[in-house]
Amino acid sequence: MSKPMEAQQRAALARLEKFSRFTDSSIRIPFTKTTIGAEALIGLVPVVGDVAGLVLASYVLVEAQRAGASKPVKVRMLRNMAIDFFGGLLPVVGDGFDAVYKANTRNTRLLRNYLEEQLAVEPPTPPFPWKTVIGLSILFAVITAGLTLIF
Repeated sequence: MSKPMEAQQRAALARLEKFSRFTDSSIRIPFTKTTIGAEALIGLVPVVGDVAGLVLASYVLVEAQRAGASKPVKVRMLRNMAIDFFGGLLPVVGDGFDAVYKANTRNTRLLRNYLEEQLAVEPPTPPFPWKTVIGLSILFAVITAGLTLIF
């Protein structure tokens, strides 16, 4: 992978980390270790808030497309978005579900894991150059035979 592409992907991940933190866990509930994000607050508005949350969540998918994520990764992201959207539509428990499920954080983690896996993959070792070895062996044999005949 080229260095500029790797730098772009790392920059995208940094943006997504900030975005996910804002949408999923930027607000600490007093006297607890629990955090919620802006998306959970937006989701309090029935239906419209859930649609707005879905639109926000699509940003992570767009960044994944730009970063070259594989189709299976994007399908998992879409599944997380759908679970978050439909879970948030449930009366009463939907808002709590929205606060706990944290689809943007899940999707950012999926993309980070995918990209780190891609960066860690080393290119396959080239095959051993047998033709070169044989060719050089013949060349050296001819040179050696020629020198033997001369001296």
